[in-house]
Amino acid sequence: MADPDRILAPWRIDYILGPKKLTCPFCDAPREPPSETNLVLARAERVFVVLNRFPYTGCHVLVVPYAHVAGLAALERATYGEMMDLGREVAQRLERACRPHGLNVGMNLGTAAGAGIAEHLHLHVVPRWSGDNNFMAVVAGTRVLSQDPAHAWALLRPHFLDLDVLT
Repeated sequence: MADPDRILAPWRIDYILGPKKLTCPFCDAPREPPSETNLVLARAERVFVVLNRFPYTGCHVLVVPYAHVAGLAALERATYGEMMDLGREVAQRLERACRPHGLNVGMNLGTAAGAGIAEHLHLHVVPRWSGDNNFMAVVAGTRVLSQDPAHAWALLRPHFLDLDVLT
């Protein structure tokens, strides 16, 4: 019988018990073609598009430079331009594919600013729906996601096929 005081998330055990990579996940991810496993949606010349493995909401996408840099000042101007252009394109494609009520777009630079992987900057493009930040985050300190990354990848990948210049 279900316990109303507990939320089960059995898929998290693979992360908890699984091996932890010592390398940067953003440097590793784009080495292989886009797949449901690496969650890469598209690869451009200087940046790539990948689903967030630990999303705020379903279809939470990241635009990541190949260059392993932590701050904006270290990013080449051409890479910054491609990242911003692709971020705009990702936002438009998410609006078509997911039909969100709004979007959050931005960067968390440094751990104090909330960056989970502070050593490799990345741009978040997060679809939002009215009511997606429900009472669970407030009363239980828990996020409830209605979509797993594999489903989000299958939904979004067809919308990014033409952006993947390395395939």
